[in-house]
Amino acid sequence: MYIEALKKELKDKKYRMTPQRELVLKVFMDNESEHLGAEDVYRILFANKHSVSKATVYRTIELLVEFGFLRKLDFGEGIYRYELAKKNKMHHHFICKHCGKIFEVEEHHLELIKQELESQGFVFEDFDFKIYGICPKCNKKMKNKKEKKK
Repeated sequence: MYIEALKKELKDKKYRMTPQRELVLKVFMDNESEHLGAEDVYRILFANKHSVSKATVYRTIELLVEFGFLRKLDFGEGIYRYELAKKNKMHHHFICKHCGKIFEVEEHHLELIKQELESQGFVFEDFDFKIYGICPKCNKKMKNKKEKKK
């Protein structure tokens, strides 16, 4: 689905579909639940014996963002992370302050927020709400450590 859509988008905008562009998009498709940085994508390609330069990875990611295939996310780590842009599937992110893992949190009431904004004249394009805390796994570890100290 994504590959064919990208081929069409590239053709419409007078770009070529290169093997490198397809590989980068496939990394995101194969790691759909992850929030990858450009360096992560490069390491995955390198580990799978694909010779794609870092510069190509970065340029391809920016192109995929520009064309709406990826969402660019800033979790305050000093790097951008990316995820597949799924149409009609908005969600938020829970970031564990202990282990750094990022979890997706579905938003079932987003339509109400969108309607309220639109009723006030706002044009709703994108939404990214971040929640910081401790994930269940880290919480359990921390509780176990406290119990052992007693």
